[in-house]
Amino acid sequence: MKLLFPNGEHEAVEIREGDIRVGAAADCAVMLTAPGIAPQHCKLFERDGQTFAQPLGNAVTVLNGKQIAAETPIKPGDLLLFARVGARVVALEKVPAVPTPRRSAPAGDDDGRTRVRMALPKFVMRGVSGPTFGKTFGVTGGLTLGRSAECDIAIPSDEISRHHAKLQLVADGVMVEDMGSANGTFVNNQRVHGATLMRHGDELRLDTVRFMLMSPAAEAASAAQRPTEPPVAVAPVKSGKRWWIVVVAVVVIVAVAVAVLHRLGRF
Repeated sequence: MKLLFPNGEHEAVEIREGDIRVGAAADCAVMLTAPGIAPQHCKLFERDGQTFAQPLGNAVTVLNGKQIAAETPIKPGDLLLFARVGARVVALEKVPAVPTPRRSAPAGDDDGRTRVRMALPKFVMRGVSGPTFGKTFGVTGGLTLGRSAECDIAIPSDEISRHHAKLQLVADGVMVEDMGSANGTFVNNQRVHGATLMRHGDELRLDTVRFMLMSPAAEAASAAQRPTEPPVAVAPVKSGKRWWIVVVAVVVIVAVAVAVLHRLGRF
């Protein structure tokens, strides 16, 4: 098997015997430098013909939408998330014994390769003001927000505490907790005291920096249910009205002709 990184964070990696380390450290076989990646984040290995993923320390590793904490079997088709970096597990391609010539595919034609489709996260935080305006952050497992570069969502603003708030994905939404910030954490303009549940469409505010919690699945369902506007019907002109319009037009034409002839001295 091998790992594919559809967003280009790393080249494809074949999983063979021995440990394959994933992390931010320079000695990792798969070095990733994205926010939230630990120096030694996860290891991949084979044992008795089975391939496993094992998080290292407290590093956030998610398999098919569920965070894992111990060695877990993986198979082709699985989606792994290292913090917010996604990778798809695929089977190794079998090399044919005799290579066969292939015609050149025209631009836009199917080249025969399988496209990898990334699974959308259940919830995303969409920045609607401040330094994070227009940015989207997938909520997978637990995330921290703050001014520190160590945070999963780093917000370079003096009004934000170094470690301001934390998010935790749960079954029916996202739990948010304030981490002792100076200027407070608010959900729908209500200050957060303890853990507070957020759902699709709720607003999270850290001082003046605002986010909207969105569910891609809920947005897609809502768009599909919106009724389409019916075409505006143009009322036909009744035959009686059409007759009067013709009469008026003829009268106007005759009047104009008489006026012209009168000016020419014909009358």
